[in-house]
Amino acid sequence: MTYAAADARQQILDVLAQAAQELGLALASLSEAYEQLDERTAERVEEQLFHPVQLAYGRARSTHAAFAARYELPPREFAQADEPAPSHGVKGLLEAAVADVHGADATLATLQDSLLPIEVGDAELRAGLEQVRELIAGVSGRSRELLRTFGR
Repeated sequence: MTYAAADARQQILDVLAQAAQELGLALASLSEAYEQLDERTAERVEEQLFHPVQLAYGRARSTHAAFAARYELPPREFAQADEPAPSHGVKGLLEAAVADVHGADATLATLQDSLLPIEVGDAELRAGLEQVRELIAGVSGRSRELLRTFGR
């Protein structure tokens, strides 16, 4: 394997890990928001926000692990995100989660735009990146809808 190929693969892993960490932060904020809500609203947050982000986080991690394994690169352990301060309130927690999801999406979009996933010739990686982005695509809009119903 050439140095350039090895460097590109490591760069992909680093960027994918960054996106996964951002999704982990979003999950921590969503979990804390869930705890502060009434049962009905908490179920909506879980269904419309937490579940898609949780699936995307899992897919990002599994894509990372599978890519590393295919190229015999060291696997990465993902630490659990610190819990956010509950004093941020539900609105602040949801806004923080959306910002983290946007960050993850932008990170993955930049990776895809760089063409590195195409250059390394890994179709499974490209599919994994697409799946993660599809899972989080509607989170921002659904969060706005939920926030509009608070206080009614």
